[in-house]
Amino acid sequence: MDKIAQLVDVQKIYHTGGEDVHAVRGVSLEIYKGEFVAIMGASGSGKSTLMNILGCLDKPTSGTYILDGVDISKLSRNELAEIRNKKIGFVFQGFNLLARTSALENVELPLMYSSNGYTSKVQRERAIKMLELVGLGKRLDHYPNQLSGGQQQRVAIARALVNEPVIVLADEPTGNLDSHTSIEIMGLFQELNNNGVTIIMVTHELDIASYAKRNIILRDGKVIKDVVVERRLNANEEMNRLSSAQKAVNLAP
Repeated sequence: MDKIAQLVDVQKIYHTGGEDVHAVRGVSLEIYKGEFVAIMGASGSGKSTLMNILGCLDKPTSGTYILDGVDISKLSRNELAEIRNKKIGFVFQGFNLLARTSALENVELPLMYSSNGYTSKVQRERAIKMLELVGLGKRLDHYPNQLSGGQQQRVAIARALVNEPVIVLADEPTGNLDSHTSIEIMGLFQELNNNGVTIIMVTHELDIASYAKRNIILRDGKVIKDVVVERRLNANEEMNRLSSAQKAVNLAP
């Protein structure tokens, strides 16, 4: 199995108010192609800092981070931006869509900033393909305020995939969604993962983490558990269970 990301004794120290804050303390781990990993931990555990390092939004204070064969610690700011655009797709809790821009245009944005020199025709074709992949082929011209929360997150996922990144990083992707929509989005992640997309997800919800194949749990900046999920939730089964429960409630006298 191909190794996509590797962290070796990674530490991150912030200097605030004359004190050193150790956000990440000697984390070592490996992510392989085709994995679906959930990173968990309470507030202050270091999971957001670790996600920022994995996403090349921040550099470790010490240690090594290699992404797709590239040593991130040796890159300049512009080179990091290039890596983020080409190799990483981001999905955020708040969707982060441009309000006055259609779904299609939102998905095209990463291609416009790419150094690959795509023509406008190719950009459009790739964006349409990604929106069709996430089930929004008939919502191309809709603006964010014309879409439900779940649909907006699907647009965000399509945008994350449009540059064919080596990993997708999802930061609390169901945090702004209800239970039913959360299951739909996790079902989409499972489907994408089954088709070979490597996903790293940060979440504080145990049930959401159970949709992943592997859970990494942090405490005080350290990995305290790294396990394969034995009782993995299946989104289709959970959706059927939720629908049956709702029907029972509706039929109750």
